[in-house]
Amino acid sequence: MRKFKVNDKVVIDIDPSSHRGMPFPKFQGRVGTIREKRGSSYMVEIKDGRKSKYVIAAPEHLRIKRG
Repeated sequence: MRKFKVNDKVVIDIDPSSHRGMPFPKFQGRVGTIREKRGSSYMVEIKDGRKSKYVIAAPEHLRIKRG
C-alpha cells in the first residue's frame, strides 16, 4: 500500500482495476497536494481554473509527482 504525507505533490492516475475510491475521470492526470488523510483514502487539493477543489481518492489512484 502506498503511503503519502501531508503536502506531498501527487498525480491523479486512475487505476481501472480498482473502483474503490476512484476519483471522477475529469481529474485524470491532474497534479495536486495531499491535504489530509481520511480513513484509508487521501484528500487532494487541485486547481480547476482559478478555483481550488478537493478530490478524495484511494492511494491506488495516486502516484508521487517526479521532477
